[in-house]
Formats: sequence, C-alpha cells, structure tokens
Amino acid sequence: MSDEAEQPDPPVIRFNKPAIEGRELEYIQRAIQSGHTSSGGEFAARAAGYLAEQIGAEEVLMTTSCTAALELSAMMLDLSPSDTVIVPSFTFTSTALAFARQGARLVFCDIEPRTLGLDAEHLAGLLDETVRAVVIVHYAGIACDVEGVRRALADWPDITLIEDNAHGLFGRWRGEPLGGLGRFAAQSFHETKNFVCGEGGALVLNEARDVDRARVLYDKGTNRRAFLLGQVDKYSWKDTGSSFGLSDVLAAYLVGQLERRERIQQKRRAIHEHYQRSLAPHAAELGFELADPPPERESAYHMFYVLLSDRDSRNSVLESMRALGVNPTFHYVPLHSSDAGRSFAARETECPVTDDVSGRLLRLPFYNDLAPDDVDRVVSTFLTAVSATARV
Repeated sequence: MSDEAEQPDPPVIRFNKPAIEGRELEYIQRAIQSGHTSSGGEFAARAAGYLAEQIGAEEVLMTTSCTAALELSAMMLDLSPSDTVIVPSFTFTSTALAFARQGARLVFCDIEPRTLGLDAEHLAGLLDETVRAVVIVHYAGIACDVEGVRRALADWPDITLIEDNAHGLFGRWRGEPLGGLGRFAAQSFHETKNFVCGEGGALVLNEARDVDRARVLYDKGTNRRAFLLGQVDKYSWKDTGSSFGLSDVLAAYLVGQLERRERIQQKRRAIHEHYQRSLAPHAAELGFELADPPPERESAYHMFYVLLSDRDSRNSVLESMRALGVNPTFHYVPLHSSDAGRSFAARETECPVTDDVSGRLLRLPFYNDLAPDDVDRVVSTFLTAVSATARV
C-alpha cells in the first residue's frame, strides 16, 4: 500500500450554474408575504419598467418564457396557412415553433459564418409575397447583420422584423440596444441566461400601435388592462389570447438580478476575455477558431464558443473533456433538416453554413461565478483534448 494519500478527483466543472447576485431571496419573500404571487404584481411592473427604459420600448410584457413571448408575437400577426415566416435554421426550436403553432409555414434561412446570425444575402433570395415576418437571432449575444437584413427588407415594408433576443439583452448594434431593433423582441430569463429567474421571459413592444391589442391577448383575450386603468367600467372577452403572465415570485427573483446588471456583466466579460486571451495564441496551431465579431457590435457576453475542424474532432474533444470532469456542450441541431422542420416548411432550402457550424461548434462552461482557476482548468483540458485529437 502506498504511503502517499490518494488524491481526490477535482470537482466537476458544470456547464452552467445560476447565481444569487443580490436581493433575490429577500424580494421573493416579500412577494410571497404581499399576498400577490400571481402575474401583474409589483415586481413584474418593476422588471418591465426597467427593461422598457433600458431598451427604449413602448411597453414590455413579462411572460412565463421566451417561447411564450414569441408565441404572443406570432398571435399579433394573425397568421394563416398561406403565410410564411423566415427563421434561421441555426436556432432553438421555439424560434420556429411559435409561428408554426399559429398556422404559418416556415422558410429556413442560413447563417453567415462571422456572427452565426441570419445571412442577409440568403434572406434576400427567400423574400416573396407570402412572407409576413422575419425572425433574427443575435447568437451568443452578438448582433447579427442588422444592416444587411434591413437592406434586404427595404422593398418589403409590410414584413415584420422580430428579434429572438434570448442571448442578447444589453448587447448593442452600433450603439442601439438589442431588443429595440424590431417591431417585437422576445427575451429569456431561463436559468442558462445572463439574467435569470428559473423560467421567464418578456415580449418587448417597440411600436405604440401594438400595445393595446397585445395587452388584450396577454390578459387572456380580455380588456382587463383598460378596466384597471379606468378606461372602461367593466372588462369582458374581446379577442383570442392566453395566460402569458409571469408570477410575481419569479419576477421578484428577476428584479434582484436586474439590479446587479453591471456586476453580472462585468463578471461575464472578465470570463469571456480570460478565455479569449488564453486560447487565441493556440488557435492557428491547433486548428480551432474563435469568434471574431465586428467592432461595432457590443457583446452581451452570453457564451463562449469555439469551432473545431470537423464534427468528429468536436465530438472527440467533447467526450475527452467530460471524462476529465469538465462539461462543455454542443448547440443547435439544424432545424431545416429536422423531422418537424421538414413538416412545417413551405419549401426546402439549403443551409450549408448551418450544417457546417452545427457539427463543429463547442460551448465552454460559462457562468457568473466561474472562478479564474476553473477557467484555467477548462482551457488546459480543452487544449489537451484538442492536441490529442490532432495527433490521431
């Protein structure tokens, strides 16, 4: 038996770990003790007001998820089976599902390789008289090619631009806040995002014409909001709608997070820069790529990803890192080639960049309280795994 004590395995580094940053627990207790724990309470109003001020929105409606916010935006369009909605193939299912659920057919657009956002040139070739909306995604918190998208839509004034801004809160494009660039924007406060409440979202309304109807749909098809404002003496059923409102208990959690916006973003920026600084000198030698966003696009620091040389290398690195107690992950599987994507598509489209990126992308552990020593361990484990893959 060895005289040396057996060394314990180092702790597992999770991919994500939500953090308590401020007064979240105090606010949750206050919401519960107030007797108003459902939607429409004090904390929901505070969260919505803060977001509207920061984004410059006409109004913000707090929802149970980003998916719910996208579904509410789809309801606002009164879609029919003859309508199409263009969405990127490289995104989460909710971006497309919300519009298919309302009866529209989908047209999948490819992404461009620099930001992994919607390819404006491909978009221009997909536009026709059936298109009612285009949904853009600011992948990893970096603005997509907004100028190119606007240029493509310039001759189609009736097409609605919608932002799936699940990654991009507090990011900017040429100084403009992400979430304020389209007619609607959907936000996410899922536990994997920068600002969290377990599950939550928001619909950002950037045009005054949409506020009244959106309120009716949000309030289960009633004009309850007008009643609460004293505009009518009773409220009744007026339109379609659903139950979208965020519980005030969860809104309280979110307010505690939003109050620490600067601290949270500083932490995430520091981790992002640590990864970038540590990995950049090895990229060319070991054959992986790092994101290189245009300088006018201010990141929201939602994630840190690398692109490996091919799918087999990515999968090998993924497995090797996990075996060593570090948990990276891949990301989206292309929607255009999925069973549901084919079923809901108006027509088949080719998305070669999506296919390529989906097979090569690896996301490294990234969360607010990821310590510098753990970042170093992730980097070391990644470089070891990539080196081993390169020698095979």
